Amino acid sequence: MKRWFFLKSFLLIGLLCWLCSCNSKKEKESPEKVLGSQPYAGLTDSIKRFPQNQDLYLERAVLLSQNNRHELAMSDYKKAWELKPEEHIALQYVSNLMLVNRPASAVDLLKECIAKWPANPDLHRRLSEIYTQVGETKKAIDQYDEWAQQDSTNFEIWYEKGVLLAQLKDTPAAITALEHSYRIAPINYNGLALASLYGATLNPKVITICDQLLRKDTSDITNDVLYLKGSYYSDTKQYDKAIHTFNECISRDWKFTDAYIEKGIVLHDLKKYDSALKVFTTAATVTNTSPDAWYWMARCYEVLGKKDLALVNYERALALDKDFEEAREGIKRLKK
Repeated sequence: MKRWFFLKSFLLIGLLCWLCSCNSKKEKESPEKVLGSQPYAGLTDSIKRFPQNQDLYLERAVLLSQNNRHELAMSDYKKAWELKPEEHIALQYVSNLMLVNRPASAVDLLKECIAKWPANPDLHRRLSEIYTQVGETKKAIDQYDEWAQQDSTNFEIWYEKGVLLAQLKDTPAAITALEHSYRIAPINYNGLALASLYGATLNPKVITICDQLLRKDTSDITNDVLYLKGSYYSDTKQYDKAIHTFNECISRDWKFTDAYIEKGIVLHDLKKYDSALKVFTTAATVTNTSPDAWYWMARCYEVLGKKDLALVNYERALALDKDFEEAREGIKRLKK
């Protein structure tokens, strides 16, 4: 299972869904009783004395949110916003509205805010995230396009649009957006994301991007870049280059399990089963919870005629990943 890289995610698909359903029995208590009890009583008394103090409402709203009192918190966020509309309060209020399952209200508030503060990237980003979360993907993309019209040189707009398009499996459009982002600001995370899509589509430009990233001071991502290069070489059957690159990954980080596995697959494809088995065994030693390592060990044992060992390792792989269909098929095949 190859790794592809999107290092930053601004898309909050499925944002804290479990919290949305966390309406505990406590929420059914009267608001007066809850707000008059600890830990809210002190703030409630202060609000009664200073009803126009925005900070008090905001402080109580945050405290209520921390205790999963999202419905009650909504009233305080709303009041804080009404007393003094500010961008940071709007974003907190929007998050609260999403937690209480009011996306339409959140969208309306964000539209109002964008009209007031069109240069605020967080507002545009949040609106696109919510559109994505509720399944309005066209509106999400349109929002990125509208944002880009206002700030066409903002590389993050194109990066985030590219990430969304990749998640929607519109790979050509995702590549176009990420290329635009990388042209504006050729940095690590948009370069690595673009290289991932180039690699996934067997586009030789992946090597160019990877070499550009490697020429920079990118010690934090060097192994990821090398892994992408090795994967491209493997997928395009440039096996000598693939093995050399995966070896470089391993020499830099002996715990890089995926590099062992991809190197082993190359050796397996070359029918060097004994050598492949040694590499997969090392991968399983480095990370004994890797289902891929056990699966490929089983593949080697099977082709070497050691069916008992193959079966044991297919079963280990399936135990680690219940959805590993190839391992399940291997078990069925050997039990016939």
